[in-house]
Amino acid sequence: MPRLHNFPPVRSGPILIAHDGSRSAELAMEEAAALFAPRKALIVTVWEPGPAFQALAAPPMQLAPIEIRTALELGEKIYERAQELAEQVAERARKGGLDASGLAVVDDLTIGQTILRVAKERGAPAIVLGAHGHRVVREILLGSTTREVMLHAECPVVVVRDREHK
Repeated sequence: MPRLHNFPPVRSGPILIAHDGSRSAELAMEEAAALFAPRKALIVTVWEPGPAFQALAAPPMQLAPIEIRTALELGEKIYERAQELAEQVAERARKGGLDASGLAVVDDLTIGQTILRVAKERGAPAIVLGAHGHRVVREILLGSTTREVMLHAECPVVVVRDREHK
């Protein structure tokens, strides 16, 4: 039978659920549990170490200079918070019936590219993410993580909109 889409065969890895701590991401996790339980799931939070190191490299007139040890400690705290968020969401996903674990990953180039990279590395059969209710003009000018993932994913993407917050 001919294939109706261009996706590769179904992968055996965990469903990847992108979570940024927002209401729409939480709704996406709940929807993923309803759709995919009891499958394995990976809750991914993407963190950016950049702000600490941007402060380190900033010209002295813009920000007070900080030493590298302080920048490293700040970067570590950001990572710890991202990992805590991933684990907390994974716990809620387990209560929803998924076999979930949490993972914080550092932002590669864009959040969308990072999500796509992790999905590919883990053999995710699907990506689930929440869509923020951006206005059309802002969406066109700034682009979006959701659009990037939808356009470039090698697997199906489930997008959950927060209909209450448009």
